[in-house]
Amino acid sequence: MLSSSPTSPRSGVFYFSQGWKLITLPGIRRFVILPLLVNIVLMGGAFAWLFTRLDTWIPALMSHVPGWLQWLSYLLWPIAVISILLVFSYFFSTIANWIAAPFNGLLAEQLEARLTGATPPDAGLTAIIKDIPRIMKREWQKLAWYLPRAIVLLLLYFIPGIGQTIAPVLWFLFSAWMLAIQYCDYPFDNHKVPFKAMRVALRTRKVTNMQFGALTSLFTLIPVLNLVVMPVAVCGATAMWVDCYRDKNAAWR
Repeated sequence: MLSSSPTSPRSGVFYFSQGWKLITLPGIRRFVILPLLVNIVLMGGAFAWLFTRLDTWIPALMSHVPGWLQWLSYLLWPIAVISILLVFSYFFSTIANWIAAPFNGLLAEQLEARLTGATPPDAGLTAIIKDIPRIMKREWQKLAWYLPRAIVLLLLYFIPGIGQTIAPVLWFLFSAWMLAIQYCDYPFDNHKVPFKAMRVALRTRKVTNMQFGALTSLFTLIPVLNLVVMPVAVCGATAMWVDCYRDKNAAWR
């Protein structure tokens, strides 16, 4: 069991690594299966299709490089590849999270109960179905917060020079923060903590959450491992909730 004391802070690297261990806990593995299947089908198919398109997309992106930066083409080409992978992986991981949201919430709830000894609300099929409208409303809130910022960053890609140098870095940082929000939101939402209050709480440990989100973002780029990263991130974020946020925000104990 993890410490629930907020006085012993741990890094985002620690919580991400814990996620890999926690998905194998007896009694938790069965709650991992459905999020895992959603991610395998969607991310596996999406990346298989992406790799058939890279030969077309990379030259199109490189065509925006101004003449005075052509001497850096050997360096900008891998940045262009990484940029496409970052945007693509985040887009499809968002879709996968939408589809798997009820199961991710259930996984976070059951893991929290296991780590704390607390008694969660009824987790039967009827309760899950009843909760779907509220869960989907929460996903819309996240999308409404994310979409305007993502559009601005995507437009930066079409500015010569900036699009090939600064925009990929900004997108990676934004993705890291958004993935921290995405996965930490499951245990927060299980306790009916408002979306805005959740974001305020995460900002109190911004470095930890950026580390966690950055590792999650990196693992979505790695073939095979990106198929497992969703339940791993849910479990790691739940461990972080138990250690850092539960004492002040828990609705059930």
